[in-house]
Amino acid sequence: MKTALYTFIFLAVNSIYSQELAPLQVTVLNTKGKPYSGDKIYFVGQQTNKTLFGVTNSAGKFLIHLPQGDIYDVRIQSIAEEVEYNTIEIPTLNEDEHFEQMDIVITYEAAKNYTLSSLQFESGKSIIKTASYALLDNLIEIMTLKPEMKIEIAGHTDSDGDEANNLALSQQRADAVRNYLIKKGIASNRIVAHGFGESRPIDENTTESGKQQNRRTEIKVL
Repeated sequence: MKTALYTFIFLAVNSIYSQELAPLQVTVLNTKGKPYSGDKIYFVGQQTNKTLFGVTNSAGKFLIHLPQGDIYDVRIQSIAEEVEYNTIEIPTLNEDEHFEQMDIVITYEAAKNYTLSSLQFESGKSIIKTASYALLDNLIEIMTLKPEMKIEIAGHTDSDGDEANNLALSQQRADAVRNYLIKKGIASNRIVAHGFGESRPIDENTTESGKQQNRRTEIKVL
């Protein structure tokens, strides 16, 4: 998991809410103070394993109510792995106590480049394995929440085999990902696909682990 740069701010206001639920006004910003629209933020209870979430509006805000008596892991939806951000504790109150609204400001910088390391194809083919559908469905959800987002899909291979065949296979795999997204409702003009074959290795092709690193699909936010 990636670690995000963060700022946590709590401000109590005078409004009185339910004893059992703590109201949190969440604001999500980049490091320059610009709001992130369409960001999905998860709150996962460490004790109950219950997951709640909110999605930011155009001002980068949403209101969520968290049950008391748990510590929540705060996570940010991402194209690859979720970003683990911080934790927040919601204590258990006494009968005569009430929660007041808290304002939380989450500050982080979203990446522009992602490697879909768990995306798998059938060996030597451009057929996406069904186990990878969930990863691509997550990307579809993000692009649906962020309708202005456009991406480039880049396919890469190791250096085994014929160079021309590797170039063709990488393009076919990038196209397969693009076609999957389009079939699920993402507009074709929001996605470009390029195959680079073996021309852009990130590791040595002399070991199996290095070859595995080089056989990859990358997503670039344009």
